[in-house]
Order: sequence, then structure tokens, then C-alpha cells
Amino acid sequence: MRLLITRPREDAEPLAALLGGRGFETILDPMMTITDVAAPDLDLSGVQALLVTSANGIRAFARRDDNRQIPVCAVGDASALAARELGFEAVTSAGGDVETLAALVVDALTPNQGALLHIAGSRVAGDLSGLLEAAGFKVRRGVLYEATAADALRPQTLDHLDAGTVDGVLLFSPRTSSLFTRLVMAAGRAERCRAVVAYCLSQAVADNTQPIAWNNVVVAPKPNQQALLDIIGSTGE
Repeated sequence: MRLLITRPREDAEPLAALLGGRGFETILDPMMTITDVAAPDLDLSGVQALLVTSANGIRAFARRDDNRQIPVCAVGDASALAARELGFEAVTSAGGDVETLAALVVDALTPNQGALLHIAGSRVAGDLSGLLEAAGFKVRRGVLYEATAADALRPQTLDHLDAGTVDGVLLFSPRTSSLFTRLVMAAGRAERCRAVVAYCLSQAVADNTQPIAWNNVVVAPKPNQQALLDIIGSTGE
């Protein structure tokens, strides 16, 4: 079984290794390229924890600041693992999406202990700040990176689609799903996807796979990487 991974290269390569260990072949075609942006020095005074909604965010923070003692609240297990690998000592994973991260923070932290710093990209999905401010928290946002969209599918991807040797594509965000769908259609390969399963991290991701007629659109039961991988292993597609 051959799977197409659309995540940024920093996330795609370890995912490919993980899938390879499960017996899957993989193709990498990142829909986004991650680059740091120029930003003023981070002010951590009065900050009780970092909010991390992607592994890209914690990597960008680590490149700018050597503080590894500040607690990290991560949206999911992949971003939590990235934080631990970078040396952060107190990391908690919400194991889900922005809503579950907000619920984790509300349950574990209190507003009077200090502000929260959301390490983010130039485009933000969901309303994490709104959810937490409604619960009385003060949220700052540090924009440390940007994700530049690909303007075409790689030739290798097109070759595999033409040969019918792509069994599934992994889609982790609504933006990536929308972009991949648009690039497939622009390349005139929509018909080739009738033999491909779209494995989606959430229903919001799946909603952006239209108007392509896929072999199947499979949504992970929980919005995290492990749940998505388990679905791939169990469908037999």
C-alpha cells in the first residue's frame, strides 16, 4: 500500500519513517513550506504557559529562545512529542484540536496565574484565543512562522497518480486539504483520485476534499495522528 503524505517536510519525514515501520510505502509532497518570520523578541514576563497548535510553532520558538522550563500545552501528541524532543520539561497534550486544547487549559490552569502565549503561524485556524478569553484567560499571540503554499503537485506525485500507484493520501488540516484538492484539479488529475482514499484528520478536513470523487473519504475518530494511523491500518484500503 502506497500513501501520499502532504504535511510539511519536518513533519512528513518522521511520519514516513513511522509508516514505513508499519509496512507502508510513502511519497512526500508537502503542501506547505515552513519558514520563520522576523518578529520582535518574545516577552515571557508574566506568562504561565505556552500554547502550541502545531509542531512548527514549538520548533520556531525553540530556535528563538532557550527557555525550556516554561510549561507547554500542546494541541496534540505530535506537537507534544516535538516539544519533548526539543528539551521542554513540562509538556501536556490535549490529544485533539483547538477545542480540546482550550478545555485542557481551562481544566489545568487558572487565569490569575498569568497570561498564555500562543505560538502561532501567520494564519490561525480556529478561535483558541476567543475560547480562552471567554474563560477569563489573557492570551497573547506570537507569530513566529509562516506556511507558504505549494503552487503545483510534484512530478513524482503526478506520475504515481497516472500509474494508479497511490492508494491513499493523508490530509491533516483544512487548508492542506483544500490546497491539495485544488492542485489535483488544476493538474487535470481529479479522475485519477477515484482509486484513492482520502484519510482526513477531522470532518473539517474531509469537507474540503470536495468536489473530487474519491474511492472513499475516511475521517479519524479523534483529531490526532495516532487515531488517523489506526484507521489506515484497519480499513485495509
